Amino acid sequence: MTNKKNILIIGAGLCGSLLALRMAQRGFEVTLVEKRPDLRKITQDAGRSINLALSDRGLRGLRLAGVEEQAKKQCIPMNGRMIHDKAGNTFLSPYSGRKDEYINSISRPGLNMLLLDEAEKLPNVQLIFNHACEDVDLENASATFKDFNSKKEITITADVIFGTDGAGSVVRKSMFDSHKFLFSFSQQWLSHGYKELEIPATENGGYRTYKNALHIWPRGEDMLIALPNLDGSFTVTLFLPYENSDYCFANLTTPEMVHEYFNKEFPDVVEMIPNLSEEFFNNPTGPLGTVKCSPWNAYNKVLLLGDAAHAIVPFYGQGMNASFEDVVVFDEILENYNSEEKKDWSKIFKEYENIRKKDTDAIADLAVDNFHEMKEHTAMEIFQKKRKLETAFEAEFPQDYYSKYSLVTFKESIPYSEAMKRGRAQDKAILNLLDDGKITEKMSLKDKLELVKKETEAILHDNEVAFG
Repeated sequence: MTNKKNILIIGAGLCGSLLALRMAQRGFEVTLVEKRPDLRKITQDAGRSINLALSDRGLRGLRLAGVEEQAKKQCIPMNGRMIHDKAGNTFLSPYSGRKDEYINSISRPGLNMLLLDEAEKLPNVQLIFNHACEDVDLENASATFKDFNSKKEITITADVIFGTDGAGSVVRKSMFDSHKFLFSFSQQWLSHGYKELEIPATENGGYRTYKNALHIWPRGEDMLIALPNLDGSFTVTLFLPYENSDYCFANLTTPEMVHEYFNKEFPDVVEMIPNLSEEFFNNPTGPLGTVKCSPWNAYNKVLLLGDAAHAIVPFYGQGMNASFEDVVVFDEILENYNSEEKKDWSKIFKEYENIRKKDTDAIADLAVDNFHEMKEHTAMEIFQKKRKLETAFEAEFPQDYYSKYSLVTFKESIPYSEAMKRGRAQDKAILNLLDDGKITEKMSLKDKLELVKKETEAILHDNEVAFG
């Protein structure tokens, strides 16, 4: 492909920054516009998710752009879930039986800064901050922006526009508001919201609890999770119903109520957050929702990627990873149209959506599933038995078995849709066999695995018959 085409990318978050870097590496002239100030020059807002789980699919995207090793320097490995009960007891549930498989806690702003720095080094990238997108002319591939400082408007025209402007995408809204083509859109909210808190580092800069895990306090209706930061602190997220519960955001309105709730449900956490009530009331409460839409492209000139196309809830740790994988999949398709005579944005955009949408729908559904699993099932005995069995399978037969979690998180060669189909069947097979008492202590691990495989294939076959 002759690469003098002008690309406009709206939204300089993680997906937009990686896409800008990769498109510039391919030789395109890239303009990247962001409504917020340059986060390399300001302090991160309190309450916005400041660390994320980076795993294999996301690392693949960073590898494509040549920044994987730099990103890894910002990572803290998390080998499993550390489950905390009300009495303060803990146990570690490994993510995988394979020694080299783990997820990473990484700073959102730190990674975003790295991608912006790398993009800015390239002569064919222009970065524009403090400019909010007001309107997108889909048919003519142009967008109007308002400068927050001067209040002046500018219009930028390009050959193609990429909307990577997040869950509240203005680009997507322009597509929704258009009456010239059919656009489907759904937004589903959980009844829960989230609030971020912080476990600070100790006085000597150490960690107040185990460093290399994602910590979960599952309580059925609600839960806390905590991810480690490089400075010794943990970012803690409380997931709680908005209303209609003994304890919910609607009735936690005084410091006394907040402390009563935490002392009852998370007593070990109270000791670790000295400014609990101040943080609770100073930090905002955020909603949790899933966005699905189609088509992702308009007039073969505008394409949605990342959260703008498929925002998901955070309970599989795959939001950023899925957005980075978007860039990988798009890049692979672009490579197939690499010569000028083959260049056809309509084919590129349609092929991308045909390949990608079923997988982003799948991870959206899996993320909601995992919400219920994390807050309810992780503390259940049968679930713990299932996880121990799966971990043993992966340790002893690393090539023969991948749990649903491993298929999603560590098996980047398998699309999300396939991981969901096989993973759900495996889960059902193991839980059925355990519940029916068909997996016994007398059986060898290999016999248990063969039984699980046989039951899984039977479930997959039944599903194929049922759904065609």
